[in-house]
Amino acid sequence: MNYTSLMERAIEISMPFKYLVKPNPMVGALIVKGDQIVSEGAHQKYGEAHAEINCFQALKEPITNEHVMVCTLEPCNHHGKTGPCTEKIIASGIKKIIIGSLDPNPKVAGTGIKKLQDAGIEVVQGILENKVKKLNKFFFFKHLNGRPFITIKIASSADGKSHSKDGSSTWITSKRSREDVQLIRAEHDAILTGGNTVRNDQPRMNARVDFALKQPKKILLTSQNEWNRDMDFFQTSEVDLIAEKNLHKVINNIAQQDINSVLVEAGPKLVRAFLKEDLCEELIEYKSPNNLGDASVPWFEDNEGIDKFNFNLKSSYTIDRDLKSIFTK
Repeated sequence: MNYTSLMERAIEISMPFKYLVKPNPMVGALIVKGDQIVSEGAHQKYGEAHAEINCFQALKEPITNEHVMVCTLEPCNHHGKTGPCTEKIIASGIKKIIIGSLDPNPKVAGTGIKKLQDAGIEVVQGILENKVKKLNKFFFFKHLNGRPFITIKIASSADGKSHSKDGSSTWITSKRSREDVQLIRAEHDAILTGGNTVRNDQPRMNARVDFALKQPKKILLTSQNEWNRDMDFFQTSEVDLIAEKNLHKVINNIAQQDINSVLVEAGPKLVRAFLKEDLCEELIEYKSPNNLGDASVPWFEDNEGIDKFNFNLKSSYTIDRDLKSIFTK
């Protein structure tokens, strides 16, 4: 029995549901007899059955001592939106389970494995562990750091500007770059912006993609209580209005919710505030080859720049005429 190839398959079947299960992790499960996969299941939608349950439901034969379960993540051992998967595994009669990674959620964090072992089930763990963690980086970051993973996205002119000072609206980047942004939005659990951006740009700020997804929640930092709810921004998904100015308190509040990742799409002032407070794990810049000129607002103040905030360039490539760069710490 090749544990690695089986775990590869379990990972593979989890991936089509990436945009539907968030903020839960992608999880896939198999039941194997000898060298043959006899059942497969994945977690398909947030709030619905976990991968292990779907795998059992798809099984067309009775469990024997020859059957082995393969699961990308440690089975849950608590009551959440669904019951504990450990109880179903124990009741099934499975005697061996292969696990990719421990679950970092404090509600699980090894207790699932212990319960299985206490029930006499052999547990093998750590198969393709790093790959499982990488695929679910937002989920792991949140539970290991106690706050959501924060991504900042900016669109910049060649001369480092955000927008014209007179408030006139113009697209800085190409259509293909703006389409790429939709995929980034789709990956995140929440999109955060400021009141000026909503007032001046009238954005929709949803993920406009051609596949099914759980739309990110919107978070608006503003001291303005009354808003026209007919604005595009207030359509398509839930919006939280937060008047708090201390960004650490804002993020601590968000951390109490089922939010593992936040995409900040805002103007230069709010973006710089997040950077100065060291509240950013990844910064994505789309840079146009065109200049906006002196009558425009810069992203960064004098003697500032992305490199001043201790970021390293992770990757850089062109999208149409623009340069997309990803910076990480």
